[in-house]
Amino acid sequence: MKKIFALAVAAVSMTSVAFADGHGNTINEFRIGILGGENAQDRLNSYECLRDKTEALLGVETKLFAPADYNGVIQGLLGGTIDMAWLGASGYAKTYLSDNDAVEPVLVKVNVDGGYGYYSVGFARKDSDIKNLDDMKGKVFAFGDPNSTSGYLIPSIEIPAAGYDMDGGSYFGEIKFSGGHEQTIVGVYNGDFDAGVTWADGLGDWEDGYNSGALRKAVDAGLVDMNDLIQVWQSNPIPEGPIVLRKSLPADVKVQMVALMASLSSMDPDCAYGVLSGEAKGLMPIGHDAYEVIIEARKLKSQ
Repeated sequence: MKKIFALAVAAVSMTSVAFADGHGNTINEFRIGILGGENAQDRLNSYECLRDKTEALLGVETKLFAPADYNGVIQGLLGGTIDMAWLGASGYAKTYLSDNDAVEPVLVKVNVDGGYGYYSVGFARKDSDIKNLDDMKGKVFAFGDPNSTSGYLIPSIEIPAAGYDMDGGSYFGEIKFSGGHEQTIVGVYNGDFDAGVTWADGLGDWEDGYNSGALRKAVDAGLVDMNDLIQVWQSNPIPEGPIVLRKSLPADVKVQMVALMASLSSMDPDCAYGVLSGEAKGLMPIGHDAYEVIIEARKLKSQ
């Protein structure tokens, strides 16, 4: 992890000076956006340790923002009212396509196996008659947010490609947006939806909600018993979304924040567990090129 830390700091150090905001190397506050996926208070609680560390490091008031949907964070980054966020790959693609000079990806979560991929996972109640997508004809299928990679973009491409039409109720009875991963999970668990999709790293045990992801967060929060759920579909591997910083932030602020995030897992494992949605090895440097495929997929969906 020390090597990852050094590489991360070096990567931003070499590029940040060109993006200084022109107002000197000072800021009055720092604002962290938190994507939807679970209720706002739980998101704020998970990030409070990071807020506290950021405030101590930068010496300025640090605020957390947990908008109701993904677009709230994206628009905050585009409008300059949010300085840092952990975006999904699709959320980064939308931000980049809206303004390619707004943010820069700097770090990505590394799973316990050393990779940085994860999966969109389809699931249903075990006591239903649904074992796979063949059993979903005429059923209600829940997705999280239109700007979610695993909660909509990837399944909306891969599921039709596998022969299950998602348009106009021709196969599934109804496609619904729950508003976020937690809402999808709880909705399926409570019988409001027949099946849904969410995200997981695919590592560890199903009974634990895997090692990290929305299912793991739901298990940790006591919202579901995974023994009552069954996996019915899984996507191809998806590149984990990046932690992004506004390009116009002062160079020293970016270097300090990359250093803080890169060292979080070793410095405070409990804090990292909450911020990174479960078990992870840490964070490593990432750049724009890693998301070109997702950007192209997002372009195709908008046509």
